[in-house]
Amino acid sequence: MWHLFEPVHAVTYFAPQSHAAASELGLKGFWAGYVVLRSAPLGRVEAPVVTAAFYGFAPRRIAKVLPAAWGAVSPEQAVDVRARAAGDALRALRPGGIDEVADALEAAADAVDVGGRVLAAANTGLPRRDDPYERLWQATTTLREHRGDGHVAALVAADVPPVESHLLKVAAGESEPESLRLGRSWDDEQWSAGGRRLRDRGWTDDAGGLTAQGRAARGDVERRTDAAASGPWRALGDQATARAAALLRPIAEAVAASGIVPFPNPVGLTWPPPVPA
Repeated sequence: MWHLFEPVHAVTYFAPQSHAAASELGLKGFWAGYVVLRSAPLGRVEAPVVTAAFYGFAPRRIAKVLPAAWGAVSPEQAVDVRARAAGDALRALRPGGIDEVADALEAAADAVDVGGRVLAAANTGLPRRDDPYERLWQATTTLREHRGDGHVAALVAADVPPVESHLLKVAAGESEPESLRLGRSWDDEQWSAGGRRLRDRGWTDDAGGLTAQGRAARGDVERRTDAAASGPWRALGDQATARAAALLRPIAEAVAASGIVPFPNPVGLTWPPPVPA
């Protein structure tokens, strides 16, 4: 399900409608838009709170944007603008017939357990949108942040700090190292130190590839992440989940075919989705 709802959510980072909306708010550059729009459901919070919630970013990436941006735009404005822009991006790809899939994904989003999940909780607390494309996007966003919060918990429990979490993705062949390092604003020394720590743990070899121990450790984190993300789908049941997947797939396919979301990408999202075991 993540492979199906993540592309729909991800239009908010890559679609021209979203970039234009951020610029109209006075947010200069990709990362200013990313930080403000994604963190807006949390309210007018300080940079350390957002850094903690996002987890994978160097503090300076967030501190360059917050709290200064809150002098130009309110969180309420940012929440409204991001939903409208994402809805416009999806509408341009899939005209009509969206109400049923929006209803199905909202039912899943309504079933998320937000205990210990800050970004998921913030998104569930937002007013429900009227437009079906915006409703669909917001539902995928809530599900995405719910899964992400659970992933952060799994990483923390496994003593995997942010830099090492990225390097494990690189070692697994899911993401390019420079796009992660530069995008998340880690400097060369921080990146290298993370690599040394992984080697010292026996999780990577001298070439940066995963060892057997590293594959097992990373596999455990991913299994725990999937288990933590399974609640909404268990609540829906197998039949309703299968129906949601069938409804969502054409929209995810349209996003992938449009080129709006790049493949490969820093998220490690691939297309087409893997065949379920």
